[in-house]
Amino acid sequence: MKFDQRVRELLDFSIYLDISNEVKFAWKIQRDMAERGHSLESIKASIEARKPDFDAYIDPQKQYADAVIEVLPTQLIPDDEEKKVLRVRLIMKEGVKFFNPVYLFDEGSTITWVPCGRKLTCSYPGIKFSYGPETYFGHEVTVLEMDGQFDRLDELIYVESHLSNLSTKFYGEVTQQMLKHSDFPGSNNGSGFFQTIVGLKIRDLYEQIVTSKVATPLQATKAQRLT
Repeated sequence: MKFDQRVRELLDFSIYLDISNEVKFAWKIQRDMAERGHSLESIKASIEARKPDFDAYIDPQKQYADAVIEVLPTQLIPDDEEKKVLRVRLIMKEGVKFFNPVYLFDEGSTITWVPCGRKLTCSYPGIKFSYGPETYFGHEVTVLEMDGQFDRLDELIYVESHLSNLSTKFYGEVTQQMLKHSDFPGSNNGSGFFQTIVGLKIRDLYEQIVTSKVATPLQATKAQRLT
């Protein structure tokens, strides 16, 4: 048995961070070679040694996740070797209780948007968003994708204003959180952007679940009084 299904059944909401092998390898080389002095051969050996357990126990879990943040190499730079510019996909399962997927412009549509210009500063290779319905491991999902990176986080409010179902409590909350943690890894690309959005969605889920659990006993008490 690769995992205990009973553990999954205890979760109200699950998230999986799916970093592609290419990006994972590039990050590990950058960290272990540049910062720790490891050789390329030892890094490759370390990755290969962990791969069987990862394939057996970790990777299969993403098919059950309610939201997946998928980190991939950019498609904006041909034959990119550095893997510093990322394409990130936020995969959101449909039909999850208390969870409404984020959408761009028009819910349920298929959209590609290149926002760079007068309202968003973008250096090479720019930024590209896409949104639309897909199927993921047999599940109906909504996918929001960002390829590229921001030059100025304060301008992120322009992108935020075109997204709906963010579960924010005030206008510009996503941008505020990104600016507050501007020194965190991924703060200028889709990995940080989507993790911030998912964090706000988790807060909203928690509040709805708590409210529903409080309301149910009250409803039962009222019903008993009526009978």
